[in-house]
Amino acid sequence: MIQATRETVCAIVPAFGEAQFIGAVVRGVLEHLDHVIVVDDHSPDQTAAVARDAGAEVLCHSENLGKGAAIKTGLRKAANHFSFFLFMDGDGQHDPAEIPKFLAKAMASQAHLIVGNRMWDLKRMPVIRRWTNQFMSWQISTLAYCDLPDSQCGFRMARYELLRLLHQSDDGFAFETESLLLAARNGFRIEFVPIRTIYRGERSKIKPMRDTLRYIRILAKYRSGAARPTDGKPQ
Repeated sequence: MIQATRETVCAIVPAFGEAQFIGAVVRGVLEHLDHVIVVDDHSPDQTAAVARDAGAEVLCHSENLGKGAAIKTGLRKAANHFSFFLFMDGDGQHDPAEIPKFLAKAMASQAHLIVGNRMWDLKRMPVIRRWTNQFMSWQISTLAYCDLPDSQCGFRMARYELLRLLHQSDDGFAFETESLLLAARNGFRIEFVPIRTIYRGERSKIKPMRDTLRYIRILAKYRSGAARPTDGKPQ
């Protein structure tokens, strides 16, 4: 069994307009992993240049395609070279110093998907985000038939075996939600690790109308039973 180490894990960071934070994020990741791919989703600023100067491999979209699409671009680049893929945001909300928690959990549990859990630290989370996360996690847990305490956290690590399901997930901000549902419905093991709650008051990049409709469509699909287990699930 391949172990999760700095050589076998590739960090994939989707980024849109993150020139202010992306350099520190990349440098922080490189303290724990050998390779970082930043996917610049057609940023209006110098995100790509700052990330490249900090030591990341940078891939650029010629148009804005969404967070999930950016992650998939990174996965296509890294798929043949790494056994694990660590996803984190480029805006500083995820602390690279917590990467060892994911590596340790992967080695201890052999889980296929490891997700950061911020819900143990609710006092640091803005009230509206806390309520939204709790409600969504309850909804997703019901549809996944298992307890998912923080379904919205983008700080997570996946094993190679999940690649097919990750590429089936939503191209936008609902990527986290659908990838969890697909992993759970197909019998893959999901574990959580506690992470810090970090908010700086920055404006959310979620587009309320478009992304809410995507969430509704995804939830409706899994409620209706239209989403079936895919080939290759563990039994």
